[in-house]
Amino acid sequence: MEIKDNLQQVLDTLKPGVTLVAVSKTKPEEAIVEAYEAGHRDFGENRVQELVGKIDHLPQDIRWHFIGNLQRNKVKYLDERIYLIHSLDRASLAKEINKNAKKKGFVQKVLLEVNIGGEESKGGTPPKDLPKLIEAVQKLPNLHVKGLMAMIPETSDLEEQKKYFSEMADIFKKQKEKTGPQYEMEILSMGMSGDYKAAMDCGSTMVRVGSAIFGARDYGENK
Repeated sequence: MEIKDNLQQVLDTLKPGVTLVAVSKTKPEEAIVEAYEAGHRDFGENRVQELVGKIDHLPQDIRWHFIGNLQRNKVKYLDERIYLIHSLDRASLAKEINKNAKKKGFVQKVLLEVNIGGEESKGGTPPKDLPKLIEAVQKLPNLHVKGLMAMIPETSDLEEQKKYFSEMADIFKKQKEKTGPQYEMEILSMGMSGDYKAAMDCGSTMVRVGSAIFGARDYGENK
């Protein structure tokens, strides 16, 4: 089955108001072009070098989402062509992103990543530390918080999935009451190929789907 058919199948399952980020990491530019020509514009990458390389060769109206763990020393390679950073999880990284955006003259839109499962192997701020991170970010004029992001522990158990997604939705709802000039809770980014339907049931407004669109990843490509 072709990418455009896979893409349409996923789009047909989305609830109203949910944005699909097609996760194109490790995939060749031709695969992105196929999805682009089918009308899709939101694509997600998790490696800075790979993302920057693709941006230079692909249509300028693509909305690029950086969804991976972002190291402070890689922030300098990013610019206003990054539509949204999903993985801001600590004050030191926030300051680096703000510094880079200020130097280049733009405001960077970001999501704050929450480690809802308490997994050491995953990024994200612990839920109890989220208010402290929000306080720090609100002091940085070249950042604009658009919402929250989370990756839940890997499980095929639907009830377990919904438990974590519901906890995130509750956190999102509470933070939604505290808007500010550079801070608004519009986006709740959660759900991937194996669990995005459960995420939508719990209130996700943005899902990140890769293998269901592009097929299994080949980590030997585009390293």
